[in-house]
Amino acid sequence: MSEKYLIAIDGPAGAGKSTVAKMIAGKLGYVYLDTGAMYRAVTTLALEKGIAEDVDTVIELAKSIELKLAFENGVTKVFVDGEEITDKIRTPKVNAKVSDISRIPEVRLEMVRIQKKMGEEGNLISEGRDTTTVVFPNADLKIFLTASIDERAKRRFLEYKQKDVDTTLEDVKESIENRDHIDSTRKVSPLKVADDAIEIDSTNMKIEEEIDLILTELNKLKSRNN
Repeated sequence: MSEKYLIAIDGPAGAGKSTVAKMIAGKLGYVYLDTGAMYRAVTTLALEKGIAEDVDTVIELAKSIELKLAFENGVTKVFVDGEEITDKIRTPKVNAKVSDISRIPEVRLEMVRIQKKMGEEGNLISEGRDTTTVVFPNADLKIFLTASIDERAKRRFLEYKQKDVDTTLEDVKESIENRDHIDSTRKVSPLKVADDAIEIDSTNMKIEEEIDLILTELNKLKSRNN
């Protein structure tokens, strides 16, 4: 039986983690796990129910919902209690609140429990904020993908523009800076570079170059194991 591998990618908002991870999953035939989509799902429901400021109620929500992800045709589809909410989870309103929701310890504990179970089979690529440090600390290959704040803001702004979301580059940059601060300073599972992670600054790189670099590292790993 061929050896199975687990790739974990961490990095700040707008670094391009999702795009890179999806494309690598497609090339390798791996399962793609978007951990951020899970926190976005909880945030989306909390906002819709008007309970986003009530920590205890948000915790109960996270524990009670049935959350499922499906990666189809390059898109992560998100289902909560059987209802698809994919189109609802990536809006400026959710972006502005998701870091606050995701730093609630009990919410993270529940999401990590689900994520770890998804990773048990191997041949999986996961991306998020704490996949290399908390969710999959024993991942075969760990990547920390980053880029300058201006580049990350530009990328996210272009994404919104393509989806006809009404926002400005300045607002997007401010939102990302706020998320960076919350994600890196929270007490539980802060965003940080794992000691054994390979750090990639994609500011001046094309997506294809990032993918080639990661696949090269994976092939090195496979060669060492043969």
